[in-house]
Amino acid sequence: MSLQMTVPAVGESITEVTVAKWLVEDGDTVELDDVLCELESDKATFELVAEADGVITISPDAQEDAVLEIGALLCTIEEGEGAPKAAATSESAPAAAASEGPKATGEVLDMVVPTVGESISEVTIATWTKEDGDFVELDDLLCEIESDKATFELTAEAQGILRVIAQEGDTLEIGAPICKIEVMEGDAPAATSDAAPAAEASASAPTSSNSTYATGHASPAAAKILAEKGIDPATVKGTGVDGRITKEDAEKAQKTAAPKKEAKKSEAAAAPVAANPEDRVQRREKMTALRRTVSRRLVSVKNETAMLTTFNEVDMKPVMDLRKKYKEMFKDKHEIGLGFMSFFTKAVTVALQEWPAVNAYIDGNEIVYNDYADVSIAVSAPKGLVVPVIRNAESLSLAGIEKEVRRLALKARDNKLTIPEMEGGTFTITNGGVFGSMLSTPIINAPQSAILGMHNIVERPVAINGEVQIRPIMYVALSYDHRIIDGRESVSFLKRVKELLEDPIRLLLDV
Repeated sequence: MSLQMTVPAVGESITEVTVAKWLVEDGDTVELDDVLCELESDKATFELVAEADGVITISPDAQEDAVLEIGALLCTIEEGEGAPKAAATSESAPAAAASEGPKATGEVLDMVVPTVGESISEVTIATWTKEDGDFVELDDLLCEIESDKATFELTAEAQGILRVIAQEGDTLEIGAPICKIEVMEGDAPAATSDAAPAAEASASAPTSSNSTYATGHASPAAAKILAEKGIDPATVKGTGVDGRITKEDAEKAQKTAAPKKEAKKSEAAAAPVAANPEDRVQRREKMTALRRTVSRRLVSVKNETAMLTTFNEVDMKPVMDLRKKYKEMFKDKHEIGLGFMSFFTKAVTVALQEWPAVNAYIDGNEIVYNDYADVSIAVSAPKGLVVPVIRNAESLSLAGIEKEVRRLALKARDNKLTIPEMEGGTFTITNGGVFGSMLSTPIINAPQSAILGMHNIVERPVAINGEVQIRPIMYVALSYDHRIIDGRESVSFLKRVKELLEDPIRLLLDV
C-alpha cells in the first residue's frame, strides 16, 4: 500500500514552502515518525516526519530548493516493504536525534485585551517582544501593555504561530482583539534547534551575530529616556538579552552624546556663522495613557474641588540629630536606612487621627471618614508620576514604613506596581524637595481631600529664645479641599505635624 505525503498546512497565511533539506535518500527504508526533510516557509522552518513504516520514493518535483504549494506531493512511502534498515537508521541517527517539529492543529486562538483593573477601560500597546509569524510557546512574553495606572505583560496562552493584530501605540478597549495564535502541537520548530549549533559556531567568531527581534530594541524605560534626550535607538548598542537596549544603556547614551554637543557648541563658537535653520527641530510625541490620565485628573481636581493651601516651616535639626545619632544602629538592626519619609509618615498618621476630616473624602452627599491611614507616596517612575500606598501606616514602626517605601519605590522604578498597590489611599505625601523645590502648592490626589508637600532643607537664620541661630528649615505645604476641611482643621493638622517633627520623642510617647 502506497502512502502519499504532501506539503502540510503550516499556517493560515502560508501558501507555499521550500524544500530546504532531505534527511533521507530516495529508496531508504524509514520508520514511523522518522524526520524526512525540512521545509521552510517565510515565517519558520518545519520538519516533515514519516507517517508510516516503509520505503520512501521522493517526488521528482520535491528536490531540495524546490518551491511547492500547500498540498503538493513530497514523497511516497510503500508501507510494509523492506526490513529495518540498520545502515539507514545509523545514517539518519543525527537527524532522528532532532526534536519532532510542530504540527498545526487547525485551531486558532483569539487573544483579547484582558481585564487589568476595575476602573480601567482601555490600554495602549507599548512594545511587542515577538513579531508577526514568530513561533511562540505557552507563557512566552508577547507584549507590554500600558494602562493609565500601570504596565502589564501579555503572555501566550498557547503554543503556535503568532498573528499580530494590534500594533505598537494602538489604544484598545478591554476585550478588543490583540493577536491570534495558530495553535500547534509538538516541539519548537527545527529552526530553534538548528540555531543552536549555528549560534555555537558563530560564538567562536570574534563577534557574535545573535540577532533577534530584541536586538537594538529599547525596553519601555529605555525608550522613554532616549526619546526625552532625542537620541535615535538605532545609534545605541544594547547590552541586554540578544542586544536589547536597557535602561542603563539609555542612561549611558546621554553621557556619550554629551561630548558631541559640546563639540558642536565649540565649533559654533569658533565659527560665528548664523545657526542652520535645519538644526531647529521640533519633536512630537504621543502622550502615554498614564500621562493623559494624570493630566485629565489634575485639571478635574482643580475644577471640581475648593482647593486651598496652607504653609508652615519645620526646624529639622531634632530629626536630623536623632537620625545622625542612631542611623548606624538602625541600619544594623533593621537592614534599612533611616530616612526622613518615615518620620513624616508617622507624624502624619498621628495628626490624621486627631483631625479625621483631613483623612476623609466626599462621596455624593456624604462624607466618608477613615479610622485608618493608608498613606499614598508620590514616586517619579520612568513612565510618570505614580502613587503607591502604604497600608495601615498608623500601625507601622519607622522601620516598617522605611521598608514599605523602599519596596514600593523599587517596584515603581521597574514599572511593576499593581493596580491594588496604587488604589485606596486616604492621604498623600509628595516630596518635591528631592528635586530641589523650596515651596509648592501640591494638587490633591482625588478622591482624597488633602496632600502634604515636603520640600528641600535649607539652612536659614531663625530667632530662638531671642537669639538668631542658623537652623535647617523645611517649608511644608498642605493642600486641602475646603469643602470638608475648615481652616482651623487644616492649620491645626499642619501645626501638629510640625510639633511632632520638631520634637520626635513625642512620636514615641504619644503626646
